[in-house]
Amino acid sequence: MEFKRMTLELKERLDRLAQYYLENEKPKDKRDKDFFMFVREQTTPTFQLLQEWEMEALKFVKNRDVRVHPQQVSSTKENMDLLLMHSYYIDVNRKRYMNLNKSVHYVFDILLEDLN
Repeated sequence: MEFKRMTLELKERLDRLAQYYLENEKPKDKRDKDFFMFVREQTTPTFQLLQEWEMEALKFVKNRDVRVHPQQVSSTKENMDLLLMHSYYIDVNRKRYMNLNKSVHYVFDILLEDLN
């Protein structure tokens, strides 16, 4: 998948995760195997896409004159990893969650602008 499409897809998934976070309650039992399997099934494709995105993003920022540094790419991937889990386990406060979400969107948006 092309880097731009990956970034747009991740932005879309990020919005869906935020919607899930805002509309759902904490799981009653975080150790519930069925819930774990549900989360795993929901998040695995995004984790895989995110890993591929990070490799492409690092190539992009190293080979171009852009406003994002390689460390920001790695931090964005780590933040998105956190958001994937926090969205389902709902184990951070809303302000922290939204700050992480905005941070990831910010880097995605800068990369998309620099692509054009």
